[in-house]
Amino acid sequence: MKKKKAVVLFSGGLDSTTCLAWALGKGYDCRALSFNYGQRHDRENGAARKIARLLKTPLYGIKLDFPWLKSSSLVDEKKKLPDLAYPEIVSGNVPSTYVPGRNLVFVSIGVSFADSMGAEAVILGPNAVDYSGYPDCRPAFYEALEKAVNLGTQTPSAGKKIRLLTPIMKMSKSRIIRLALKLGAPLEHTWSCYAGGDKPCGKCDSCKLRAKGFEEAGVPDPALR
Repeated sequence: MKKKKAVVLFSGGLDSTTCLAWALGKGYDCRALSFNYGQRHDRENGAARKIARLLKTPLYGIKLDFPWLKSSSLVDEKKKLPDLAYPEIVSGNVPSTYVPGRNLVFVSIGVSFADSMGAEAVILGPNAVDYSGYPDCRPAFYEALEKAVNLGTQTPSAGKKIRLLTPIMKMSKSRIIRLALKLGAPLEHTWSCYAGGDKPCGKCDSCKLRAKGFEEAGVPDPALR
């Protein structure tokens, strides 16, 4: 029996690594996409390359040069990364780390790849529970986007649809971690910190959400050993 094909949007972080492990566990023949869009460090892409090798998944690195993305503190090193308390992080306010249209661009490229090879799904890891106010991490966005995808690609004409699968969308960070551990995902190699450096900063939104997730899951973060 021929395996189902999927494209996984893959940053090398906790969430996308869980999604890749989930997809492989579901029997998908996966191709992973990572992106260099001018972010302030390459640590996450290095993690993506290592994890993709470990999980024996072909990885395609895509370089984007959109100068206007410097409006985000995730891209412009001159801007200060936020250092907020947890209630402020999950308040729903759009943070300075928001990258304009990033997930829309990433999904579009993933769909292009999926359409070219007849893949049935694009799999990605947005989360609407423990999230930092990003408007492109909400279920309604992906529901609408999936409809648009299937109006503008060739796959539906072959009697199939391209699904946008977001398996961790409604999970807490602790539940994501427990799922990752159950799937045997190599979390020790993941990178979540916005700042880069030799070790996670522990101050940015991503570090704090990750730390709280491991604390609530009742397990140590293997990436900090």
